[in-house]
Amino acid sequence: MTERFSHLVRGSGPGLLLAHGAGGSVEANFGPILDDLARTHTVVGPDYPGTGATPRSRRPLDLDEMADSLVATAVDAGVDRFTVLGYSLGTAVAVRAATRHPDRVTGLVLTAGFARLSNQMRLAVGVWRELLEAGNPELLAKYMTFVATGRDFLNALSRPEVDAALAGLVVPPGTPDQVDLVAAVDTRADLALVTAPTLVIGTRQDLLAPLDLQRELAAGIPGAEYVEIESGHLMQIEARDDWLAHIRKFLERDPS
Repeated sequence: MTERFSHLVRGSGPGLLLAHGAGGSVEANFGPILDDLARTHTVVGPDYPGTGATPRSRRPLDLDEMADSLVATAVDAGVDRFTVLGYSLGTAVAVRAATRHPDRVTGLVLTAGFARLSNQMRLAVGVWRELLEAGNPELLAKYMTFVATGRDFLNALSRPEVDAALAGLVVPPGTPDQVDLVAAVDTRADLALVTAPTLVIGTRQDLLAPLDLQRELAAGIPGAEYVEIESGHLMQIEARDDWLAHIRKFLERDPS
């Protein structure tokens, strides 16, 4: 039986389903734009296993099951058709949802995404996973701040602001499982099968999901629109307004 995720529902209007990143949550990854999106759309935001109120999985996460559960959560919430807004790992979940449920997915917006891991990304994700096991939260916070934050934004912070960012790192209990799923992602065969209108938003200063992988993702989806913003992996903090503007422009054509 397809699992349903704990989720939030906000707003009214066409459906918009959120797919967050590994080690994130709906609030952490989409919180800065949730109210804006809910002004024009019915936003459904599920949390993955081990995040928020969704229990941690007792077995390895599977991309097909994640996509099915994401869609089922939206349908159970009364939203039958929707654009999927995916971030990081959520872009792979969104692509798989679009190919497995083309009758429900009317559009895709994919930010800081990837269809596979390059050697560079595999090493970055591997260190992330090892640090989760090492039991050194301070070192984990330093690594994640370095790899996820764009150079311009990070270098503009004061020392106290950097210290506050390090202290503020939250690691949901399901993060190791979600990072393992990142390491297994390969949706290259799915890309040509995507029929929904798609916008891919690249993050130019991204060290975690390098820009070449984001461009490759866009190139693989027929007719995908591609834009870039000046940001690292944390565009919801670094370039919130630019990110939202591109999403809004796409959603104005939302056929849901």
